[in-house]
Amino acid sequence: MNYKKIIPIIIFLVTIITSCDDEKMNWYKDPSHGEIASSELPLALQEAISRYEPLKAYLPNANFKLGCGVGLTEYVSGGVYGQLVNANFNEITIGYAMKHAAVVKSDGSLDFTNIDNLFAKTNEAGISVFGHTLVWHQNQNASYLNGLIAPTVIPGDAGSNSLDLTGLQNGTFSDGWNPQNKGAGITVEDGKGLSSSAKAVVMTSGSSSKNAYDLQLITPDITVVQDHTYEVSFYVKSDKAGKGRISFNGLNNNYPWIRWYADSTSGTEAFETTSTWKQVIFTLNANDDAFVSSSFKMNFDFGYLPGVTYYIDVENIKVIDKDAAPAVVNLLSNGDFEKGNLSGWSGWGNSSTRAVSADGEGYGNKGYAMVLTNPTAASNYSAQQVYTLDAPLELGSTYNLTFMVKATTAATLQVEVQSADYSADYYGGISVGTTWMQVDKTITPSKADRTKLIFDFGETACTYLIDNIVLSKNSVTNSSVLTRASTIIEKTDAEKTQIIGAAMTDWISKMVTHCKDNVKAWDVVNEPMREGGEVRDGSESTGDDVFYWVKYLGKDYAITAFNLARQYGNGATDKLFINDYNLETNEAKLAGLITYVNYIESKGATVDGIGTQMHLSLSGKSDADITALKGQIDKMFQTLAATGKLIKVSELDVALGTASPTDVQYDAQSDIYQYVVDSYKKYIPQAQQYGITIWGVSDNAAEHVNWIPDDAPNLWDASYARKHAYKGVADGLAGKDVSEDFSGDLQY
Repeated sequence: MNYKKIIPIIIFLVTIITSCDDEKMNWYKDPSHGEIASSELPLALQEAISRYEPLKAYLPNANFKLGCGVGLTEYVSGGVYGQLVNANFNEITIGYAMKHAAVVKSDGSLDFTNIDNLFAKTNEAGISVFGHTLVWHQNQNASYLNGLIAPTVIPGDAGSNSLDLTGLQNGTFSDGWNPQNKGAGITVEDGKGLSSSAKAVVMTSGSSSKNAYDLQLITPDITVVQDHTYEVSFYVKSDKAGKGRISFNGLNNNYPWIRWYADSTSGTEAFETTSTWKQVIFTLNANDDAFVSSSFKMNFDFGYLPGVTYYIDVENIKVIDKDAAPAVVNLLSNGDFEKGNLSGWSGWGNSSTRAVSADGEGYGNKGYAMVLTNPTAASNYSAQQVYTLDAPLELGSTYNLTFMVKATTAATLQVEVQSADYSADYYGGISVGTTWMQVDKTITPSKADRTKLIFDFGETACTYLIDNIVLSKNSVTNSSVLTRASTIIEKTDAEKTQIIGAAMTDWISKMVTHCKDNVKAWDVVNEPMREGGEVRDGSESTGDDVFYWVKYLGKDYAITAFNLARQYGNGATDKLFINDYNLETNEAKLAGLITYVNYIESKGATVDGIGTQMHLSLSGKSDADITALKGQIDKMFQTLAATGKLIKVSELDVALGTASPTDVQYDAQSDIYQYVVDSYKKYIPQAQQYGITIWGVSDNAAEHVNWIPDDAPNLWDASYARKHAYKGVADGLAGKDVSEDFSGDLQY
């Protein structure tokens, strides 16, 4: 290197540092200067770099986008960070805040608060926003998406509940329910339970939550019999990986380690939760001297982890006395007609009528009964009264049907359980007299879709009174509760495809529509390729925020994504990109990506551009390695140019493998930055040059907690002073050594 007149520059530099130290922030704010570099670069180079204009002064043409990858909080808060970005770049890409996980909430709604704050700042600064990113497999709200396709759970029949749920069912937390240490909140919400109509307790832990009791819901007193064993069960899920426990009031050991699931082999303090409903089920055994008195309370403790939302299905929080006599559960909600109406019942045929009797005409001269009148004798099914069950009878199970009946004359009655296709199991020849009698029938469904209980009363011309109708599953002893599995109904592949397709449509349509006035270019599909050049199939990495759209929608997911982005954005004027990494070093992956672009377009979608991330590293590389890397960069740009697409360097940074580089490493970093810019301009025709985005602002450690930590990959150092790499990028953009235009001592 040639250092010109170093001694005068040293004197001048000392003067600058001494006179400007007290006004450091003002010096930063002046966009015509940069802070004197704090690195150990040669002083002549430092001074030369300080005299460069902001980077966007050197753009090769008016349409060239010089972008910067930024953090939302740092940018919106302004200060040196925001000032540097606005002064040097004409476009920004937000690293996380516009991704699915950042915008889509646990209920599927979209929160645009942060995005709108961003747009307010960029509009003020006159800087454009590049949308990053619509469809990726990482940084997704995977809990929400997986929850959409989770199996439907139908709880097993558990017997009579010793826990009073009234205060949850009415949403008031009355009748002894007591929310404690609420964190971000404890509510009861409709439609958040096991079914779309079911209630759930919704508990969200606070941002500083760390102790189990930091988020707690206490039950009312639960009455127990000292020598009985009780089973506790409930269904729970969370919007992300979570953790909870049940503690107690009224046990000899109020903090026991419990076998939380029916298949548990050992006890633990807490149970884990995910986005899929899971039944927590355990016993409190009197033989273990569990109870202090005749009642106890449970505490739902969900404060272990911050910022997690838990859902507990209300109707299935149960405490069952396993030693109690089996309870009969009537599958008919209106079998005794004490509501004074025929709710749930309907009928037809043969000019027949149906009504509710006067009060006092029911069985035992009490209450009400159902009155069925058939005016003309015909076939038994020419007059019918029908009750539609909430769920089909189970194939392989048996049921008991009992009812009280009498008629105005000796008559014949038939009962059937029927499917939607009118096939049925019949139980006929029931002789009915003129005084009350009990009928008992064992119902054994021959098909799994029997959903209707029907009284066929058309055979005899008379009036029937029917009361106390009970259809119940054959009772089981409470001691077998743990062996009774819930019914798990998996969604079919076709159902999952439909559901996830709808979720993609909802996400892209709402996101792009909201942003269309401020975002004119998008990463529509991010990192779709395997290293071997094949399209990812969803069998690769896993994680709490990983969700593969391709797994459910197939390789055409990208076609759908591009079409949706086009439809809900600004049409043909938007620039829609596909983006991937390692394209400069992996020819197979590059070729595969181009093939995939051609496939997408063969199916009618339009891909405007291809993004190459270019996360480069010089760590451990020899001169020969760097020369080889430059050759690979040239070849990649030539290959990309041949596609005719817009080409964007989307996430350029150059890692060095150290947070304290030497001047030699700084020089090498600057050289490779400039080489990328030079090669891009050389091989990508101007009409195809979308631009280059530098990934990150400075080497400040706070910017690199999650990305290239303990390194120095950017254009500004940890103190926001320009590095040699700044000169490399500026010279590349300008197409010359800008410092040669400086006079005398300021040349470098």
